[in-house]
Amino acid sequence: MSRAPLAGRDAYAVWRRIGTRWSDNDAYGHVNNTVYYGWFDTAVNAWLIEAGLLDIAAGDPIGLVVETGCRYAASLAYPEPVDIGMAVARIGTSSVTYRLGVFAAGSGDAAAEGHFTHVYVGRESRRPVPLPEEWRRAFAEISRPLP
Repeated sequence: MSRAPLAGRDAYAVWRRIGTRWSDNDAYGHVNNTVYYGWFDTAVNAWLIEAGLLDIAAGDPIGLVVETGCRYAASLAYPEPVDIGMAVARIGTSSVTYRLGVFAAGSGDAAAEGHFTHVYVGRESRRPVPLPEEWRRAFAEISRPLP
């Protein structure tokens, strides 16, 4: 089965370095696949907080994850740190899809590539709401088409 190659570092606009933990390795000696989803969540939400879009305690709207996915290309293992690249792949009326790349620190080749979609809803109603205009501008700033 052939598949498209994973995107390189130039496909991402925002970076976050995350240290692997002893408990991230599985019985096969590499980072378990479930850990990657935690990295995605951490990278996206850290950027949202830094951009002033996420107020965990009182923010409105809030983002609910409705879809995630990941393709793996190379193993990673504790104790190597990883670089998580992030870019916005799509901005909808009430949703945003992020593209995420996982790289061994300093590597130009992705070890994995994922996506993560938030639908933004009212805190109380839990119903989709249009993205505020200032949020659209922030998402557009880190939007990157696939190379």
